Amino acid sequence: MTKKQHLPTKVCPICKKPFLWRKKWEKNWDSVKYCSKRCSGNSKRRTLKA
Repeated sequence: MTKKQHLPTKVCPICKKPFLWRKKWEKNWDSVKYCSKRCSGNSKRRTLKA
């Protein structure tokens, strides 16, 4: 079992906060961009405004 301190991390492009790997993202970790559904929704609004 992997300890939490050794899990991969990414930085969310919307809120600029780091987030950790989650079990539910195991199969598609490479395609995960946002830390939450909220940030994902904000990215869609941001592209419409620009």
